[in-house]
Amino acid sequence: MSTTNHSDASWRKSSYSNSESNCVEVAGRAGSVAVRDSKDPDGPALAFRPGGWTVFVRRLRNVR
Repeated sequence: MSTTNHSDASWRKSSYSNSESNCVEVAGRAGSVAVRDSKDPDGPALAFRPGGWTVFVRRLRNVR
């Protein structure tokens, strides 16, 4: 995982986001998946390798 400039990425808001301001956005890039806080679009984004993203999402699903 690293922080990278993803200003040219096509961002999608999480389908679990509601009208509240607690939202994350994701963007698929060649060889990585980026995640950022929708309230701070010019702020940092985390970049995961595809395998790391898969592990991250699986663990989040198990938290519920």
